[in-house]
Amino acid sequence: MCGIFAYLNYNVDRERRYILQVLFNGLRRLEYRGYDSAGIAIDASDFTSSPPLVFRQEGNIESLVKSVYQDVGEIELNLEESFRTHAGIAHTRWATHGEPAPRNSHPQTSGPDNEFMVVHNGVITNYEVLKATLIRHGFTFTSETDTEVIPKLAKFVYDNANEGDQVVTFSQVVLEVMRHLEGAYALIFKSLHYPNELIACKRGSPLLLGVKELAENKENGSAFEENKFLSKDGKPRELFLSSDANAVVEHTKKVLVIEDGEVVHLKDGGVSILKYENDMGELGASLSRASSVRRALSVLEMEVEQINKGHYEHYMQKEIHEQPESLTTTMRGRLIRRGSSKSKSVLLGGLKDHLKTIRRSRRIVFIGCGTSYNAALAARPILEELSGIPVTMEIASDLLDREGPIYREDTAVFVSQSGETADTLLALQYALDNGALCVGITNTVGSAIARNTHCGVHINAGAEIGVASTKAYTSQIVVMAMLALAIGGDTISNQARREAIVDGLHELPSEFLLPEHPN
Repeated sequence: MCGIFAYLNYNVDRERRYILQVLFNGLRRLEYRGYDSAGIAIDASDFTSSPPLVFRQEGNIESLVKSVYQDVGEIELNLEESFRTHAGIAHTRWATHGEPAPRNSHPQTSGPDNEFMVVHNGVITNYEVLKATLIRHGFTFTSETDTEVIPKLAKFVYDNANEGDQVVTFSQVVLEVMRHLEGAYALIFKSLHYPNELIACKRGSPLLLGVKELAENKENGSAFEENKFLSKDGKPRELFLSSDANAVVEHTKKVLVIEDGEVVHLKDGGVSILKYENDMGELGASLSRASSVRRALSVLEMEVEQINKGHYEHYMQKEIHEQPESLTTTMRGRLIRRGSSKSKSVLLGGLKDHLKTIRRSRRIVFIGCGTSYNAALAARPILEELSGIPVTMEIASDLLDREGPIYREDTAVFVSQSGETADTLLALQYALDNGALCVGITNTVGSAIARNTHCGVHINAGAEIGVASTKAYTSQIVVMAMLALAIGGDTISNQARREAIVDGLHELPSEFLLPEHPN
């Protein structure tokens, strides 16, 4: 799990010092996604004659910050130099391929001149084959990462096109690169050949675009139109790309969640979206074409305060203490006690049209990874007790590896805090292909699992930044207990037991109250 971030200012003056601070702060918001190294790429003074500058450092974000300012001083780079338009990219890493070291940090580049640079979250499963092919074509590799094949492949595509006197766009280069990548990834590209442009694309890893309008004439109000996407209108704006909304919300709440297979091109202040079509062929044989897509921006439903530590020393400590509130929010409007007799019921709006189908299921299959899988495991006894339906558990990657049986008569429940877990998403597609009713339980509105399941429940636990899940875990269990109550809601024989569970859930938040500063 890595964090990627990019910042592009268009038609608005920003000093290099300011640009660096935006990139560093973006990485600080993502540091929970990676710990061992970090890096950034920014422009030199004259982009057309000087290659972009790449800074990479082992350690945490502050190690990178210290290293960058030291290097800037040594090369006498002017931090007050202003850029009317500038594109910068950044990355924080949790090592999977290669030890923590600057050579294995991102951005990874196509070579010494930094013609193409890439930051990457995910894994390229066929990188060894691509690497061997590129080595045969004369490329030299300096890292142990799977990512390095991507910028080198981009350079290979670009050079081949130029030999044929073709005019190749940045989008065409990236689309051609995508044709030959296998695995799950979110990528942001920057290139010497395409100054002041960025391209983002994804398959199975989260990525979003944030848009901040900077209307110069305040009497005209906001330059943003809710149902119109961004054109090259010359209006000043700042654009952000990130693997997590945490790094964007302090700048803007206007976002676009990038879909799998989409290529998002930031150029001249405009945003164009192309839909990638998989047509694998010989390496470099042709340049891919894709259809254009138009989508409206949406508004983030989160506040900066949610991702601040407040008076707590660590995010995990803060989130442990937030559990009474998160549990209350998870149950609000769903767990209902009415009237003097306190009649008790459960209302899960996202499932109400599918409850009859779930009750007729041959079995309910819970699918997840890590903590989400363990939350389902903890809730399994109550699910079987109240639903009367056999409940099985599957680790998403194991289900896929052995191609476990999923039937049309099954209900498959996909549990993921982020809603973007790569293996769980692949398992979701597998279940959809096999005709099962697919239910999502996530903490993220608008996530891939939320969008692609037939129905589902958001746990509403709020942002969770600590890697060891706390409030999301407890809220997931509560949601699954309410799911059990909803499925068994028409069973009279266990009515007393159901009411006792409802009462227990109502009392649960008070059981989680902790001293503010535990010993």
